[in-house]
Amino acid sequence: MKKILLGLVAVAVLAAGGYFGLDFYAQRRVTRDVEAAFEQVRANGAKASHGKIAFDTRSRTLTISDIATESGTQPPINVRIASLTMTGLGQLDAGRISADNIAFNDVEIGATGPTATIAILTYKAPQITVKDYSGPASLPQLPASSSLIELYRFAFAQVASINASLVTIPTLSGTMTFSAAAHAGDGAGGTFDYSGLVIENLKDGKIASSKTDKVAFRINTQPQAGKPVRMTGELANIATTDIDVAAMAAMFDPAKANDDRDYRVQGHVSVGPYVISAKADGVAAMPGLNMRIEGVTVDDVKINPSRMQLPALLAMIPPQGSAPPSPAQAREVLEKVARLYSGAGIGNAEIRGLSVETPEGPFKLSSVRFNLEHGKIGELAIEGLDARAPNGPLKVGRFALKSLDLASLMRLSAQFAAQKPSPEQALALLPLIEGVEVKGVTSPYKATGKPVNIDVLSLDWGQFVGSIPSKLRLVAKMAAPLDAADPQQQVLAAAGIDRMAVDADLGAVWTEASRSFALEPVKLDMAGLLNASAKVALANVPREAFSANAAEAMGAAAQIEAGAIELAVHDLGAIDLAIAQYARSQNVSRDEARNAVLDGIKAQGEAMSGGSADVTALVTAISQFIETPGQTLVIKLTPRAKAPALQLMQLLKTDPPSALAQFKIEASTGL
Repeated sequence: MKKILLGLVAVAVLAAGGYFGLDFYAQRRVTRDVEAAFEQVRANGAKASHGKIAFDTRSRTLTISDIATESGTQPPINVRIASLTMTGLGQLDAGRISADNIAFNDVEIGATGPTATIAILTYKAPQITVKDYSGPASLPQLPASSSLIELYRFAFAQVASINASLVTIPTLSGTMTFSAAAHAGDGAGGTFDYSGLVIENLKDGKIASSKTDKVAFRINTQPQAGKPVRMTGELANIATTDIDVAAMAAMFDPAKANDDRDYRVQGHVSVGPYVISAKADGVAAMPGLNMRIEGVTVDDVKINPSRMQLPALLAMIPPQGSAPPSPAQAREVLEKVARLYSGAGIGNAEIRGLSVETPEGPFKLSSVRFNLEHGKIGELAIEGLDARAPNGPLKVGRFALKSLDLASLMRLSAQFAAQKPSPEQALALLPLIEGVEVKGVTSPYKATGKPVNIDVLSLDWGQFVGSIPSKLRLVAKMAAPLDAADPQQQVLAAAGIDRMAVDADLGAVWTEASRSFALEPVKLDMAGLLNASAKVALANVPREAFSANAAEAMGAAAQIEAGAIELAVHDLGAIDLAIAQYARSQNVSRDEARNAVLDGIKAQGEAMSGGSADVTALVTAISQFIETPGQTLVIKLTPRAKAPALQLMQLLKTDPPSALAQFKIEASTGL
C-alpha cells in the first residue's frame, strides 16, 4: 500500500512538473512569436513597442499591454492600444491565427496632415470587441504615408484580411484640427462621436451587415473677417447590408487601374434622421444650414475600379493658395471627374423629408429620387416641394428630369473650360437630357394674390440627328389669372374672364426612311373660348435640315416640300367675345358688328378668290362659322403638285391668292 501511495505521488509530481513545464514553454513560444511580429514592423522602418505579455494555456488567452506603433513616414501615423486580450487563441496555419474573442481597450489612432485642410486627425475607442476572429498572424504594416487616401487603403486592406462573426464598438470619438490652408482661423476644428457600432458576419472581405446608432459632430471655425461659426449635426440609425470591402479597396488601388469590371459594393443603406445647423456668435441661425432629413436610402451601389481611381483624381487637385489651373489642367480634371461618374452605379437612391430654414420661410421637399448607371441618371425626380416665393407660397407636386448624362455633361464642361461655347457647341447639351416633367404646381402670379396652376407640363425629345432632336412631344395643362392692368389682356378682362386655362398636346416626328416630317397631334383647348386641332405634314425633309450649322440647315430647308394640312376649330365663345370687343371699339351693336365683320370677310374673299371655287368655298365656310356661334370649322389643304415650303411661305406674304392656288381646299362647318 505504501508503495502504491508513493507511486501515485510520484506520478502527480511528474504530471505537475510536466504541466508547468508546458505552460512555461507555451509562454516562451508565444512571447517569442509576439516579439517577432513587432520586430517585423520595426524592420520596415516603423516604431513598435509593447508592455507585459501574458499567456494562459488552459484558456489559450494572450494579453499584451501598452502597444504603441508609429509609421516610419513623415508625418507619422500613431496607433496606441492600452491592452489587447485574445481568448481561445489558435493557429490555423503558419500565417493565420484564430480567437474566440478579442478585446481592445483604449485604442487611439492619430495622423498628422492627412489632407491639405486637416492638420491633425485622431480617433479614440475605449473598447473594441471581436468574436470568432481569424486573420493574419503578423501585425499589419502601417501605410506608407499619412494621407487620407493611404489611411483608407490601409483600413480597407485590414478589414478585407480578417473574418469575424461580430465586431462591436460601443463608442468611438474623433477630433480634427484644421490647417492654415483651410482659412478657418486659429484653433478651428471639430469633433465627431459614434455610438453603437456593430458589424456582423465579416468574411472574405465582405460584411453581411453593419449599423451605427448615432453619429454626432461639431465643427468650429473662425473666419478672418467674421464671427466664430459653430456647426453641429447628428445622424441616426445608419444601417448597411451586403458590403464588399475588397471591392471598395479597388478604388484606392493603382493595381486595379485596368480592371474594367463592375463590382457591387453595397446592397442596401438607410440613414435617418439627419439634422444639421450652424450659428455665428451673436447672429441668428445661418440661412440654408438649419436642415433636417427624415431618411435616406440607397440600394445596389456599384463601382468600376478602372474609372474610379480616386488617388489619380485627388493628385490633380491643386492645394489651396496655389495658382489657378490652366485651361488644359482644368479640362484634365473635369475629364477625370467624368470618368469617376461613369464608374459609379446606384440602383435607387431616395432622400425623404427634407426641410431647410430660409429667411423667406421654411423650404420643404417630400422626396428626391434618382438612379445612376455608368454616369447616367435614368430619372431625377423631386416631389412635394413647399416653399415661399417673393409674392406668396410656391408648391410643386413633381419635377423630373427624364435622364441626365452626368459624365457627358462633365466632358462637355471640360471642352468649354476657359472659353465661351458657340451656339453649335451649346446645342450639344440637348442630348444629355431626354425630357422634363412638371406636375401639380401652384405659384403666385405677380402681385395679384392669385395663383398660376400647372396640372402637367411634360416635354420629351429624342431621335437625335447630331445634337438636334427630330422627335418631340409637349403636353401642357395649366391655368393662370388675367392681369387687368396688362393692355394685351384687357379685352378678356372686359368680357368678364378673369382666368385663362390652356390644355395643349403637340407632337412632332421626322421619319428618315420616307424623309417626312409630321406635326401630329396638335391640340389646343382654351377653356371657355375654343379648342383646336391640326395636322401638318412636310415632305422631302433631308437629314441636313437638322444640322446645328445654320447655313447647312437653311440650304437643306430649301428642299422641303409642303404636305397636307388639316385644321379644325370648335368655337366655345371666342367668336362672341371678339364680336363684342369689336362692337365696343366701333360703338355699334353686336349685330351691326357681326355684319360688318362678315362683309369684310366677303369683300376680302372676292379679292383673293380670282374666280377659284375652292377659295369661294373657304370664304363661305368661314362666314358661316362666324355667323352662327358654337360651330366647328374644318379646313383641309392638299398640295396639287410638289411645292417648296419656303417659297410658299414667302408667297403667302406677297401674293396670298397664288399661294392658296397651290392647294386643293376643302372647308366645311358643323355643330
